[in-house]
Amino acid sequence: MITMEMVKELRERTGAGVLDCKKALTEKEGNLEEAIAYLREKGLAAAAKKAGRISAEGIVESYIHGGRIGVLLELNCETDFVAKTPAFKELAKNIAMQIAASRPEYVQREDVPEDVLEKEKEILRSQALNEGKPEKIVEKMVEGRMKKFYQEVCLLEQPYIRDPDVTVNDLIVEQIAKIGENIKVRRFVRYEVGEGLQKREENFADEVRAQLEK
Repeated sequence: MITMEMVKELRERTGAGVLDCKKALTEKEGNLEEAIAYLREKGLAAAAKKAGRISAEGIVESYIHGGRIGVLLELNCETDFVAKTPAFKELAKNIAMQIAASRPEYVQREDVPEDVLEKEKEILRSQALNEGKPEKIVEKMVEGRMKKFYQEVCLLEQPYIRDPDVTVNDLIVEQIAKIGENIKVRRFVRYEVGEGLQKREENFADEVRAQLEK
C-alpha cells in the first residue's frame, strides 16, 4: 500500500510532483530507492527534450576555500528569471564546490583533447600488457578503464560529492526536471595556491570535501 508518508518522503528527496511520486511508487511496488531511480530516468527523458534549447542566460558563481582554492563557474539557463532563483543559485554553488573538491579538468568527455585521450589509452594498454593480459582483450580492457579516467577528469561524469550514487550530470538533470529549463555548465576555472610549484604536501581539496560532507 502506498501511503502519503511514502509519497511525501519521495517528493522531498526528488522534488517531483505528488502524482509523479505516487505513480513511481506504484510502479516500483513501494520501493523508495527504485522509485527515485524511476523518476531520474523520467527526468533524463525530459532533459533530453530540452537539450537543444538555447541557454544564454545564467550566472557566474565564485567559491573561495580558505584563501587557498578558488573557482569561477559559468552556469547557463534559458531565462534571467530562473537565473535569479534560489534553486539555480544553490545548484551553481554546489557545482563550484564540487570543482574545488574534485579537480575536474574538463566539463564533459567531448572536451578532452584527442592527444590527451591517446596518451591515456597508450598508458592503459601498456598496463594491461604488463599484467599479462592477452592482446585480443586489451582493447576492451582499455575502453573499460577509460570510464574511470572520464569520471576523474570530466565534471559531468564525476560522482557528486554529497551523494556519490549520482553524478554531477544527474544533479543537473534533476534540476532541469524541477525548473523546466535547460541548464548547462559552460565553463569553469579552478585555482589552487602554489599549484605546479614545489611545496610541502597539503591537500586542500580534501578540506573542501570534508566541509561538503558535514
